[in-house]
Amino acid sequence: MNWEQKHILVIGAGKSGIAACRLLAKEPVFVVLYDSNKSLDREEVQKKLGDEFRGELVFGEMTEELLSWTELLILSPGVPTDLPFVEALKRRGVSVWGEVELAYRFAKGKLIAVTGTNGKTTTTALIGEILRTHFSEVYVVGNIGTPYTEMVSKMSEQSVTAAEMSSFQLESIEQFHPCVSLILNITPDHLDRHHTMEAYVGAKLNICRNQTTEEVCILNHEDARLLEAAQTLGTKILWFSSAERLEEGLFLEQEEIIYRKDGKDTPIIHVNELNIIGKHNYENAMAAIGAGISMNIPLDKIRMALRAFVAVEHRIEYTATKNGVRYYNDSKGTNPDASIQAVRAMSVPTILIGGGYDKGSTYEEWIASFDGKIRWLVLLGQTADKIEATARKMGFTAIARVSSMEEAVAFSYEHARPGEAVLLSPCCASWGMFKNYEERGTIFKELVRKLPE
Repeated sequence: MNWEQKHILVIGAGKSGIAACRLLAKEPVFVVLYDSNKSLDREEVQKKLGDEFRGELVFGEMTEELLSWTELLILSPGVPTDLPFVEALKRRGVSVWGEVELAYRFAKGKLIAVTGTNGKTTTTALIGEILRTHFSEVYVVGNIGTPYTEMVSKMSEQSVTAAEMSSFQLESIEQFHPCVSLILNITPDHLDRHHTMEAYVGAKLNICRNQTTEEVCILNHEDARLLEAAQTLGTKILWFSSAERLEEGLFLEQEEIIYRKDGKDTPIIHVNELNIIGKHNYENAMAAIGAGISMNIPLDKIRMALRAFVAVEHRIEYTATKNGVRYYNDSKGTNPDASIQAVRAMSVPTILIGGGYDKGSTYEEWIASFDGKIRWLVLLGQTADKIEATARKMGFTAIARVSSMEEAVAFSYEHARPGEAVLLSPCCASWGMFKNYEERGTIFKELVRKLPE
């Protein structure tokens, strides 16, 4: 793209928007950073942007004048692509990119991109560890916490990048093109943003839209939507399965992960050697192994990374043991499927803390997954009424209602018995009570660690 004197409007003054502006500050362009929150501290935002940023800051109401000169629109992931002013710019022929597309235009080296409703962060982090055993210059970016745009200026042709991509980030790509892509699973989520399941699935499938027939897309063989979508993809496909033996690909057999290629079985690792628990995490490990194999990393190095890897923060993260009760932080369980996997990973009677912001999910499958394992369900947040009604309708009545995380932890501490577990896996987003799922998980961990023995 010819950047000379381009007029660019960046929407959103969060981490992604700031990183996009810092990247663009090095180019001969004119940039306006806009945020609808008129109460933002201008000096604080300018400080984050740094001295190199010479553009303008506009907070509050979007104006026609601002839109009239915009030649390229950059959206932060949290900004919907169907807002009226975004649609108006599209009709005018203005390119609308996400922060990820902007980063890709500047990035160098090889890219591995991971998406899916659940497991993205764990899988991306594990791929990063596998890559570091073999490559000298590795970056881990995206939805995992470090904006892609923040790191691209450091990359070289020798770089290898693992990127976690959300559906929000993928819905506005144009040329974004990984050499290896992964779609871990697709279950209903973010329908308040995408409106239909078809639109959500389409955003996920964008991850491999620009791949060639010689490049690899790694897919979950147990996901019906991916089985169907695979027939339309123009890539090589590497399958993984936690439920059946595959003719070719990665599968779980008697708690051993096996790689089958050209009729030959190669044992990779026994699940007891991993530091992550639950079938969903074994699927994440298989997907990461597939990425390592696709990047021609020797199996011994892949095994070394697998044995060293520990659970990512806020993903069924062991927190502490108090009075013989083990506490787990799964604050990243922001939808029913993620929380179902966390419940299934528990091997003892468990007190479950759930509830939060309503994203339009339903909870029947989550309640059904309790299967005698959940002894108490402790509910807080906007969805508490909806979840309680669903649970009682399905015959689960051991429900406690609380108004804060402090109360939730205190109730759990009083009612848990030695040998049991307490699991924070909310099944809902954190908004309304917390800034994000990280803050929610951190507060839970702090409260747990302060509990008396």
